[in-house]
Amino acid sequence: MKIAVASGKGGTGKTMVAANLAFTLAQACDVTLVDCDVEEPNLHLFFPAPVTATDVTVPVPVIDEKTCDRCGKCGEFCQYGALTVLRERILFFPDLCHSCGGCMLVCPKNAIHEVPKRIGTITYATPLPRLILVSGYLDTGNPHAVPVIRAAKSATASDNLVIFDASPGTSCPVVETLEGCDVCIMVTESTPFGLHDLRLAVDVADRLGVPSGIVINRSDGRDEATLDFCTNHDLDVIMTIPFDREIAAIQSRGDLICRVSPEWQKAFSALYVKCRALGGVDQ
Repeated sequence: MKIAVASGKGGTGKTMVAANLAFTLAQACDVTLVDCDVEEPNLHLFFPAPVTATDVTVPVPVIDEKTCDRCGKCGEFCQYGALTVLRERILFFPDLCHSCGGCMLVCPKNAIHEVPKRIGTITYATPLPRLILVSGYLDTGNPHAVPVIRAAKSATASDNLVIFDASPGTSCPVVETLEGCDVCIMVTESTPFGLHDLRLAVDVADRLGVPSGIVINRSDGRDEATLDFCTNHDLDVIMTIPFDREIAAIQSRGDLICRVSPEWQKAFSALYVKCRALGGVDQ
C-alpha cells in the first residue's frame, strides 16, 4: 500500500503525522518511509541513523560546435528556452533544461549528445529494525525537484508498505509524490489559511484519483469551518490532534508522541486502518 501524507500549506504537522505513522507501523511490520520534501527534508531528525547515499543525475545536452551548422532546429524545438542558437555560437541554459532529449533527436547533423548532470542525492537508512528511511536531497540552487522525487519513489517501487511525506503546497513536486498512491492523508489546521490551502490540495488529489482523508492538527476545538468543508465534500476526518503543550514539547525535542505514549500508538494504528478502508484495501 502506498500512502501519501500531504498538506496545502507548510507547518501543519504533515511530517509529524508521517513520522508517527511510520514508527507505529514499524512495531509490527516492515515499512518504508520516504521523505519527498527534497528541498527541505527533515524526517532524519526524528530517525537518526547512519546513511548510504547515491547521486541523482539527469541527462543534459552537449553540442559539438565543430559538427553543428547552426540550423536552429534544436532551439525551435525546446519549449523551455534552454537552447538559443546564435550566428556564431549556441547558448545553453542548464537550469531551464527538462532533459527531454528532444534537441538530440531533431538535430539533423547528430551534433548533440547527452551527459549526466548531478542534481541531488538519495540517502538510505535503517533507524529501526523494520523501518527503512529514504530521503531525497535536491542540490542547493537546482530548480528541478521532480527527478529527485521520482528517483526516491523508484527506489521503493517493490516495497509493500510505503509512506511518502510530500512537500507542502500543490505544485509539481506534490503531484509527482501523489501519483500512483492508494490514499492521501491531508493534514490541515483550523485556520483561514489552512482551510484555503486544504481546498487546493484536496482538488489536486481528486484530479489524480487519489482518495483523501483529513487529519486536523493543533485543534483548539473550534473546527466548525473545516468540518463543514469536509461534510460538503464527502471527506472523512480520520484523526484530530489537539493543540497541546505536551505534544509541542515532545516534537520540539525531536521525539515522537508515539514513542512516548502507547495511547498515541493506538491512535495511529487506528489511522492506518482508516487509510486502508479509504483506499479500498482489504483488512
